[in-house]
Amino acid sequence: MSVHPVVDQVTARIAARSAAARTAYLDRVAQAHQEGPARRDMACSNLAHGFAGITGGDKDLLRAMRRPNVAIVSSYNDMLSAHQPMHEYPAWIKDAARAVGGVAQFAGGVPAMCDGITQGRAGMELSLFSRDVIAMSTAVALSHEMFDSALLLGVCDKIVPGLLIGALSFGHLPAILVPAGPMNSGLPNSEKARMRQLFAEGKATREDLLEAESASYHSPGTCTFYGTANSNQLVVEVMGLHLPGASFVPPGTRLRRALTEEAARRAVEISRGDEYTPIGQVVDAKSVVNGVVALLATGGSTNHTMHLVAIASAAGIELGWDDFAELSSVVPLLARVYPNGSADINHFQAAGGVQFLVHTLLEAGLLHGDVRTVAGPGLARYTREPVLVEGVLTWRDGPGRSLDTDVLRPASDPFAADGGLRMLSGNLGRAVIKVSAVKAEHRVVEAPARVFTSQEGFSEAFRAGELERDVVIVVRQQGPQANGMPELHKLVPALGVLMDRGFKVALVTDGRMSGASGKIPAAIQLTPEAAVGGPLARVRDGDLLRLDAETGTLEVFVDPAELAARELVDFPPDAQAWTGTGRELFAALRRAVGPADRGASVFGPVAASHFEGQFNQEVSR
Repeated sequence: MSVHPVVDQVTARIAARSAAARTAYLDRVAQAHQEGPARRDMACSNLAHGFAGITGGDKDLLRAMRRPNVAIVSSYNDMLSAHQPMHEYPAWIKDAARAVGGVAQFAGGVPAMCDGITQGRAGMELSLFSRDVIAMSTAVALSHEMFDSALLLGVCDKIVPGLLIGALSFGHLPAILVPAGPMNSGLPNSEKARMRQLFAEGKATREDLLEAESASYHSPGTCTFYGTANSNQLVVEVMGLHLPGASFVPPGTRLRRALTEEAARRAVEISRGDEYTPIGQVVDAKSVVNGVVALLATGGSTNHTMHLVAIASAAGIELGWDDFAELSSVVPLLARVYPNGSADINHFQAAGGVQFLVHTLLEAGLLHGDVRTVAGPGLARYTREPVLVEGVLTWRDGPGRSLDTDVLRPASDPFAADGGLRMLSGNLGRAVIKVSAVKAEHRVVEAPARVFTSQEGFSEAFRAGELERDVVIVVRQQGPQANGMPELHKLVPALGVLMDRGFKVALVTDGRMSGASGKIPAAIQLTPEAAVGGPLARVRDGDLLRLDAETGTLEVFVDPAELAARELVDFPPDAQAWTGTGRELFAALRRAVGPADRGASVFGPVAASHFEGQFNQEVSR
């Protein structure tokens, strides 16, 4: 089937605006590529250092330059459930690579933060910056030029985007992402959310809440709700960067091990010769659009409105929020996974998972089928599912229909006609809103503002009973330049309580909410942020605000001249205040980071206008 005209037009527009940057990137990739490994040009001392730690036959193979060498870059650590299963992967990978005539070396580790642990705490202010640290750590691992391809072991929020950005700096190397899979289903997410609201109201004890949380997050593997971690897996699989069907196979299973070993074999196969598949050519305008479409069709994490922009930029592709908005207008919502429904990611997988999703989107002309993938040419490969037949990994046709239409539907019978993410714009700037879990009657809110500069300030006002009314909660000084743009999930239970009491409630912030904003209408990632002099910095308590997710507008009803003339009354933390929990070590990133709609990245050019408001604000101090 031909590609939908809007998908085709958006892709063509991205390619046209990216032409110069993409050409320069591909030229750099071509210059870095050479037949045979780069290590053959090393001085003897350099090369000897590169294999000194190896014992046995692998050393002889590397020394003779006869076999491909696969880099293992891993986010393994023993504390985080999503990454804990990866401690066994390097040994499996080395054995599998050796069996097909290759060698694998553990090239380096990257940090992995868990937003679930740091949520509402100072460490959360380092979370977004950790993505770019991971990218740099990946670059350090690959910079030794000992490798012919790479396996990138990672799962969660900033980890997968960081690994990808780092690998794209070595775009001549083939690279495959290797996940760990989700934990088994525990306490239903709806019950967890109910207990959080009861605790916020003082109707449940801390022990009650801890029991519920422990029943939800209970074993190795990724958390089962559809936040950024699972959005990562789905998006990169549809971009052709996983082996088909790899995303949601649980850890501790024979199939999970078989897929990991096959990734090692495949990394050897695509490292050179006729199947040479550099990551810089896999990630192109079509694959990026496929990733956006998959995100929209499943109501995935809002974090990807920044992560996908940053990933695309690393490949010389200029993706913007307008592209998300236009694609969202024609991509139907096909999945209901918590917080957009009651099912978890395991239910989504059982209903047909990525295989049926790709099948129905290709059938509807909403994905580009003519793309390169790590599994070979053509996205149709991703409609096939992995199985073990007498212990041997093979692929068979995935389901041609949904096995549970309460969770996953065909494009011909969607849950909603458009995608789960929308863009808002108006005299406050531009923002993102996730509407897939917001009921229609809550998508337009017009009410007086109540302004805060911290989650703690909001919580105190809620406990004091000061918010028992229709209200638009404004939480500012939460953008990337202010304090690293933490996620603000601590607000959600109390906002849910206010909504359930019958009040019209909305949130407007230059901070983040990830994939779990749920039923609250939340205009997030507002740019320009307050810290650089954005209009949000001049909103006051009582100003009438209107958030309209139907028309895509976000307005404050204040005379423009009056708004511009108002003195600033609050500022982001200064260098002395932004210390502790390692934050002072990230000060340079805080100064260099770009705006949310450009990926909130410290890499690449940022328009000079981004800093003009900040300069004016500092002068006004």
